[in-house]
Amino acid sequence: MTAANHRLDLDTGFLGALLDGPHADKRHRGREVAEHADAHLPDDLTLDQKREATKDALHHVVDSGMTQLPLPVDAGGKNDHAGYVSGFEELVASSPSLQIKAGVQFGLFGGAIQHLGNAEQQAKWLLPALKGELLGSFAMTEIGHGSDVASLGTTALYDPADDSFVLHTPFRAATKEYIGNAACHAQAAVVFAKLIVDGVDHGVHVLFVPVRDEDGAPMPGVSFEDDGYKGGLPGVDNGRIAFDHVRVPRTNLLDRYGAVDADGVYSSPIESPGRRFFTMLSTLVQGRVSLDGAATVAEKLALDIAIRYGLERRQFSGAGDAETVLLDYGRHQRRLMPRLARAYADAFAHEKLLESFQAVFSGADDSEAAQQRLETEAAGFKAMTTWNALDTIQVCREACGGAGFMAENRLVGLHADLDVFATFEGDNTVLLQLVGKRLLGDYSEELRHIDFGGAARLIGSQAAEYSLYRSGLANVGRTIGDLFTPALNASRIRSGKMQEALLASRVESMVAQVAQDLRPAAKADPATAAALFNDNQHALIEAAQAYVELLKWQALNEAMHAVDAKAHPSEAKVLRRIRDLFGLSLIEEHIGWHIMFGRLSMARARQIGPAIDRLCRKLRDNAAELVGAFGYGPAQRRSAIAEGAEAERQEEAAEYLRRERAKADAPVDEKVLHRRRKAEAKAAKGAQKS
Repeated sequence: MTAANHRLDLDTGFLGALLDGPHADKRHRGREVAEHADAHLPDDLTLDQKREATKDALHHVVDSGMTQLPLPVDAGGKNDHAGYVSGFEELVASSPSLQIKAGVQFGLFGGAIQHLGNAEQQAKWLLPALKGELLGSFAMTEIGHGSDVASLGTTALYDPADDSFVLHTPFRAATKEYIGNAACHAQAAVVFAKLIVDGVDHGVHVLFVPVRDEDGAPMPGVSFEDDGYKGGLPGVDNGRIAFDHVRVPRTNLLDRYGAVDADGVYSSPIESPGRRFFTMLSTLVQGRVSLDGAATVAEKLALDIAIRYGLERRQFSGAGDAETVLLDYGRHQRRLMPRLARAYADAFAHEKLLESFQAVFSGADDSEAAQQRLETEAAGFKAMTTWNALDTIQVCREACGGAGFMAENRLVGLHADLDVFATFEGDNTVLLQLVGKRLLGDYSEELRHIDFGGAARLIGSQAAEYSLYRSGLANVGRTIGDLFTPALNASRIRSGKMQEALLASRVESMVAQVAQDLRPAAKADPATAAALFNDNQHALIEAAQAYVELLKWQALNEAMHAVDAKAHPSEAKVLRRIRDLFGLSLIEEHIGWHIMFGRLSMARARQIGPAIDRLCRKLRDNAAELVGAFGYGPAQRRSAIAEGAEAERQEEAAEYLRRERAKADAPVDEKVLHRRRKAEAKAAKGAQKS
């Protein structure tokens, strides 16, 4: 099977530096942790052994120096929040269990103390938490209130008699559930509970609560249950925590955004209860940002393994006697190359998200607008990237055949461990609903500044070949019709302007349609409004997905244009191929929508598929360099099929076939052949008699 050679002479180091972004040194630190054998999680250990091994491996994370990066400079840190998250994401290469346990310990438990506690509380608990000396849990989720944090059942009632809060689980569904570190290791927990002072419910607040004594026994009134075996992440000891009138000193309330003084008077610097609630949940943003990056790491690892295998494994004879390399098959290219392009898009989009994260958490730009933008993008990126990772890992597993199903080759383990990423730190569907609501909010805000005629045209933007672009969603500034000509050829179908116009047009039309359909809810009674929203929930989430896809394409497009094409012509060219493959794949995925709404004619739509096929063939010739740019070696992959073992087996099989063919081609002695036939006839005659 021969084809034109489209291979480019690529500088893998240059591409790797682009992918790793400005925090490359922190990423390399995270990958170095993966080189420690005792930070890995062998499959032959028991559940208890895996949990202990994961806990013990935390010291490698502490020794790397990453855990103190986000501290203020005057506290011995670097105020480097993005670098901190970058390094932690790479722990997936070591073990997703280690990445999640470290995230719970340092990111959630330690992060809550840092971002919600006062100076005295930080001085007392923060450094021990970041050094792994004080192991903790982030006790928010309850059995009956998963993503609905505002409705948590756990209560913290202030008792002025002894200046303490009485923490209580009033019913079974208020039990804290799926809590990392709870089953075995947590000595303390940051507990989310409704704060009740003098009969007034001030909403959800966070308290620091000791849960085990020095000997590991539960503190009085605290009870635990072990969640046991899960679908993945065996090294994380998830469990349940319940409280039976547990008394906690008033000074254990993490009171940056809500405090109770010695006289029992509640105060807060944020007057709005709603805004106060979302501000206190800001620690979740860090978790969502890190999961977006961790899922991208898992994507890259899976593609690294599957593409290396596809470049070695041969199956079925092609032209001549040689069997064909898997990645030379068109269907194999179609399975892996678009997902490789998507992984590049996810990586570049994540770097953009880290910029926003660093600006907000470092204080460079912590305005309400910047915070809302970060919350929206973190929610959308986390949802879409974790789904992308699960899809990519599964396709890579199948692309490796039976070898991909072997635990030693990592793919089934990665899929099992990443499965829950779609659920924790916010269920993906719920997060996309949040994104959709923000889009509607931006849309209605813009409508306030448009006259009646403009609003009518905006609502009617589904008309064929028309779209109005607004700065809140996209700033393309031209209609679809301006970009297309009747003679749209293979080159023009790859136009970046065309791709952005199609992607942005879809977002705008979908948001406008949902807004139009929800207009009656503004004057309806609550029940009718809720029913109307429910009827449009699917469309709202579809619009949110389209918006995130647009942002990811724009990040990839920006990264491509940032490369100096004169200094790095091959790298610029391959990035354009990657961008075009990603963009056209998104358009093909929703080709029915683009045809129905007049964005593409049938003739133009039919050009998308062949253009994708051509791009897959071109990228196949640089597949090894493109996964090499991810920066992972044997210590991070730990997959036999990615390390040349398959090539050795193929060579053995080829040598065997050569010997057999040589025997078959050798002249046969006629006397020997006569005796063989006579013996076979005699044996057949004897068989008939019996």
